[in-house]
Amino acid sequence: MTAPAQDPADAWHLRFEGFDPAEEGVREVLCAVGNGYLVSRAAAPESSADGVHYPGTYLAGVYDRAVSVADGRTVENEDLVNCPNWQSFSFRPADGDWFTGPPAEQRMDLDLCQGVLTRHALVVDAQGRRTRLVQRRIASQAQPHLVVLETELLAENWSGPLEVRSALDGTVANTGVARYRGLTSRHLVPAGQGLDEDGTLWLQVATAGSPLHIALAARTRVTPPALHRSSRLREGWAAELLTLDVTEGRPVTVEKTVAVYTSRDPAIDAPLPAARRLAAQAPGFERLLVEHALRWAELWRRCRIEADFDGATALHLNLFHLLQTYSEHSVDLDVGIPARGLHGEGYRGHVFWDELFVLRLLNLRFPELARAVIGYRHRRLDAARSAAREAGLRGAMYPWQSASDGREESQQLHLNPLSGRWLPDHSHLQRHVGSAVAYNVWQHYQATGDLDFLATTGAEMLLEIASFWSSAATYDPTRQRYSIRGVVGPDEYHDAYPWAGRPGLDDNAYTNVLASWVLARALETVELLPGYRRDELLERLAIDRTELDRWQEVGRRLHVPFHDGVISQFDGYERLAELDWTAYRRRYPDLQRLDRILEAEGDTVNTYKASKQADVLMLCYLFSPRELRNLLRHLGYPAGHELLRRTTDYYLRRTVHGSTLSAVVHAWVLTRADRQRSWRFFRDALSSDLLDVQHGTTAEGIHLGAMAGTVDLLQRCYTGLEIREDTLWLDPHLPSALGQLTLDLRYRGHWGVRIAVDRHTVTVSLRESRQPPVQVAFRGSTTAILPGRSHTFSL
Repeated sequence: MTAPAQDPADAWHLRFEGFDPAEEGVREVLCAVGNGYLVSRAAAPESSADGVHYPGTYLAGVYDRAVSVADGRTVENEDLVNCPNWQSFSFRPADGDWFTGPPAEQRMDLDLCQGVLTRHALVVDAQGRRTRLVQRRIASQAQPHLVVLETELLAENWSGPLEVRSALDGTVANTGVARYRGLTSRHLVPAGQGLDEDGTLWLQVATAGSPLHIALAARTRVTPPALHRSSRLREGWAAELLTLDVTEGRPVTVEKTVAVYTSRDPAIDAPLPAARRLAAQAPGFERLLVEHALRWAELWRRCRIEADFDGATALHLNLFHLLQTYSEHSVDLDVGIPARGLHGEGYRGHVFWDELFVLRLLNLRFPELARAVIGYRHRRLDAARSAAREAGLRGAMYPWQSASDGREESQQLHLNPLSGRWLPDHSHLQRHVGSAVAYNVWQHYQATGDLDFLATTGAEMLLEIASFWSSAATYDPTRQRYSIRGVVGPDEYHDAYPWAGRPGLDDNAYTNVLASWVLARALETVELLPGYRRDELLERLAIDRTELDRWQEVGRRLHVPFHDGVISQFDGYERLAELDWTAYRRRYPDLQRLDRILEAEGDTVNTYKASKQADVLMLCYLFSPRELRNLLRHLGYPAGHELLRRTTDYYLRRTVHGSTLSAVVHAWVLTRADRQRSWRFFRDALSSDLLDVQHGTTAEGIHLGAMAGTVDLLQRCYTGLEIREDTLWLDPHLPSALGQLTLDLRYRGHWGVRIAVDRHTVTVSLRESRQPPVQVAFRGSTTAILPGRSHTFSL
């Protein structure tokens, strides 16, 4: 994708000039507006889903289940629903055609600071009449059920009657991902539409596979007032028609305010009455804009991060979309963090392990949001327990893909668009997602020091995940170690041995080392809990001393494979063939989807030592070198500095970075060994959605894990910030391209812990408060910093 034209002096605006059909889908995603309750793509209001534009609005937690037939097999999928299009708006001179685009001129400007999308356009009709158009859109951060489209129309060379059509369209479908278009796409069923006496236009729909209702109510105001108003209604669609008297050179303004509710929402009687009331009572656009901008100002103060490099626009954009996807308005909705945000239909809007990358950021900025995400997992603990039981195991087995109720939502088949073949999908074997949940629990406790959270929510999840790993491990008397068999690691390319007749791999190193870590943290948690809570929780979960002893045993004796002086990705990895990288790079300039390329050639990536993304090296992302060496030693394996260096070099040469997360992880891993290369990976990851580096996938939704991960690289990686042992650990390693870095964080009740790093010093400052001192460790010494004080360390 062509990089948007940006003014380096204004890092708070994302601008696109002109109209490019090939890039429209990406721009719709990048300029989307949202508030954590919903997100609306920045499709032109006059457009429909026509292969160029894709109007889409997605509400957090609104899924629908449908049955389809793929390659002769019946499959069931749960999708994030493309909800009714509230933005639909068009106009025409009285004797002309409705404007459907494209405009003669266009400029899009997304104000990241205030959360306002402005569109400037020139429309020239068949008779040569020129009409200037300025549209502003917001999804209110102050009143999350309100979205507004303000349109100013200016006739440049004509006067006369102008008709405006403002509609609510419930006939939309889920057709935003080409690979899914052969599957069931209709998720909405009409449930009524109308125009009330007070001028409120309304529409109600239900999801086809569940009793969920969605209601929209729209109030349209015109300045100066309309000459005539009427309605057009049909099943699933409602529109108000307004006739205006337009004078050349004098603007008219149409303000469309829409209220959105669903039957999932708390504190309402029913969606439609709630939407009607709010639409009628809502203030005008300018007042809504002031309230909205105030909330955004609060968010940006809490997200302060100042870095002196030329990528500030991408940095702000990534934070902006994170805050639009999950906010204070998400907390009471019982929703997770979809891997592709609420911006499109990629991955069907499912929740994966991306929260592992997101919560590391939220824990130190918005811990209440991080806790809400963990709460989503806790409320689905029983579903994870049921999955473990069905697999003949104990504890909790979390799904690789989750949506509404916590069952496994991974697809059974996936389409290779290069070969046109539907293939078995074994991604559900990524059992390591449970360890990610446990990691998030522990990191949240470390960041907040909230023992009540651990005792009431976190410990139960940690202990059940530990029970799962204990029961999944089987003893191998030949090695005198425990093995975890039949899994898939983060790499995702390798899902079976080429010589085996079953899916899954044995002793994936990332899975096993992390399982050992989970077992150790579970034992530590048992000791941390107050005695009475420990006893009742162990009794409830039927965990006795024998089971605790087994955790100790398994946690110290899980098998980690090695070959050629490096950690093996999985047992038997050394038996795989080397790919002819030179030949394949010559034939295919882009190898990110090497798996699809090989399958289309009648081969399989399972045969080769080639990775989509970091697998073993994910351990270096989650743990500092010292921690990782200690984990390996805990398992009885010698681990020196050279082991990690050799392992990093080995897998870097064999990784195609087919995931946006890969660049994030490799930037982290290389921080100390090769800062220049680390910085290159960081810059690649930072702009991965802005530049659509995966050639079209951004149009299907943002890559939220990578967006959050790049911010966290500045927040924790280059500052060397770790949270463990009730201490903030700092070990800055700024790349040469980054001269200074300043962060404001929250930590254990302290609001506004400022960390400022430059070439020579690192300074930690605390605001005045009644909180206890913060322990800061720096290069072997620990300093207690009191509220209202600061301390500077020399580098």
